[in-house]
Amino acid sequence: MSQVQTLQSALAGEHAAQYGVGVAGGKLTGAKARAAESLYEEHRRRRDKLTDLLTAAGEKPVAAAPAYDLPLAVTNAVSATSLILQIERRLAAVYGDLVENAEQDPVRALAVEYLLAVAATQVRWGGGPAAFPGAN
Repeated sequence: MSQVQTLQSALAGEHAAQYGVGVAGGKLTGAKARAAESLYEEHRRRRDKLTDLLTAAGEKPVAAAPAYDLPLAVTNAVSATSLILQIERRLAAVYGDLVENAEQDPVRALAVEYLLAVAATQVRWGGGPAAFPGAN
């Protein structure tokens, strides 16, 4: 895949992540709800940065879907947390692909930054650390 294709995949992943984190956040309270809100904003910042990179490259950024199929029903705090972990694991794979396919050092550095961020988020939400986050 090209850098542009992988950037588009990362952007699509961030669109889906925002949707999923928004749904999950609705089932959380207290500190977890605030953490989900902060994570939602983090995904928004990444989405905006990826959009800017694609626009600067003369590409039309992929649009968000109106809704996304979630991999599980979110009915309580446990399932909400599980959804957030799944989202971050999927994004790790997407950013791993971007690291591999980046054709420019600034894009690769950004992909590494985002890969490390989603790996750290997994740990904060109860996931275990991975030696090679994003590798399947």
